[in-house]
Amino acid sequence: MKKYISIITLVFITGMAGCKKTYLDQEVNPDFPSVTTPQYTLAGAEESSAAILTLDYPEYGEWGGIWCFSGSYTPDAQFQEFAVSITVPPQPNDAWGDLYSNLTNYNNLQVSSEAVPADANFEAIAMIMKAFDFEQLVDNYNNVPYTQAFQPATKLFPAYDTGQSIYNDLVKQLDAAISLISKSGASATNPGTSDIIYGGNMTNWQIFANTLKLRLAIRQSNLSTNTAQADLASTASIGYIGVATEADCQPGYSNALGKENPFYAIYGFDQNGNPGAGYETQRSNIVASNLMKSLNDPRDSAYYQTVNGAINALQLGNPQNASNAVSSPLGPGIIKSPEQPSIIFSAYESLFLQAEAVARGWIPGSAAALYNAGITASFNAVNAQGPVAAYLAQPAVAYPAGGTLNQQVKAIITQKYISLNSYFNLENYNEFRRTGYPVLPQNPASQDPAAVSQTLPLRIPYPLSELNTNPANLALQGNIDIFTSKIFWAQ
Repeated sequence: MKKYISIITLVFITGMAGCKKTYLDQEVNPDFPSVTTPQYTLAGAEESSAAILTLDYPEYGEWGGIWCFSGSYTPDAQFQEFAVSITVPPQPNDAWGDLYSNLTNYNNLQVSSEAVPADANFEAIAMIMKAFDFEQLVDNYNNVPYTQAFQPATKLFPAYDTGQSIYNDLVKQLDAAISLISKSGASATNPGTSDIIYGGNMTNWQIFANTLKLRLAIRQSNLSTNTAQADLASTASIGYIGVATEADCQPGYSNALGKENPFYAIYGFDQNGNPGAGYETQRSNIVASNLMKSLNDPRDSAYYQTVNGAINALQLGNPQNASNAVSSPLGPGIIKSPEQPSIIFSAYESLFLQAEAVARGWIPGSAAALYNAGITASFNAVNAQGPVAAYLAQPAVAYPAGGTLNQQVKAIITQKYISLNSYFNLENYNEFRRTGYPVLPQNPASQDPAAVSQTLPLRIPYPLSELNTNPANLALQGNIDIFTSKIFWAQ
């Protein structure tokens, strides 16, 4: 019997997972107030950052041609038809609420650490991760509360800052964090194991901050004024994330209820081997799968499971979508184990960012070598069943060293799109919106006959919570149309 389930059910399940309670969460009983330590605040906030990044953006995976809603389930019509608005949001999770909640924890950590010189490293990490979260807010919504955020006693209805001004200040905050780490040196308390991303390695945190600054610069490549790009030289000696310095969150995930990797818990299996809600409802998308097939890319069978020896991919909104019995679920290259770490900033993304920066003449190096290293890192990350050397040798894949900048960016973004599959749906969609690449073999937009547009949305609307609680400042943002209202950096 065909199973019917509204996507709203999955929305609830994954939405709860995006901010679900785990053994690192801070539970506060108002009858027995307590004071948390910097160590505990940091670990809990970092774990939440990982959950938000991997769970809050399935809509971008579907819209971007990476995932497709299963034919065994009935999706929400408004979502699939792009008929969304502030009162009918497409967000399976409240990225706005999750990010601001997480930012509040980082902000509290920063403020409390400022008063204790020995806690300078905690302060610096909080500053870096605030930049990491605020970038996501801007990339989702454009203008958001920033300078008046976290002041409920005096700014109950915070004004919005422009996305451009926020980006500009994030660069300053990252520079300040890098400097603070250097100045504090050995006199500051090392976070140690309470830092579940880098284990207290503050040099790696400087590298992380510098790589995030590079991403802020690359994101603004379409703008004539790019203060982030102009600032790259000031911290060039720090370097960027590589394979040995990838930012992975590992609080001690295990095959126990509430302790498994959050992505695996939703898109993999439970302790008894039963598939999670996301595993059942998300299948391979024909758009990404066919792109990999056209390039003879062995990562196809790492991202998506084969069914009867082949990838049987679906297309968003196609009424002929096949049932779960014959369609391909997410694959073994990303659904590994409940103990797998959550990747916060991957080596392959960093290498592609560096390749584009070199191609644009912003930093020194070999764009071709960085491009090849990015693909190699991606192959290794998903255990691709094929030789990377043979893949790189194909004319359709080889870096166009003698080509135009546009041809080089096209090659870089195509490989970034393939590499970011599933774990980084927001970042993938960001790059597609920024560059228009990759050129996809099929239109990734919904094929639902009732779809209100055959073009992809450029953004999601503000959440209903803002309309209910901060309407005056929200109204100043104007009418938001998901097909015409762009994030400031979009082409």
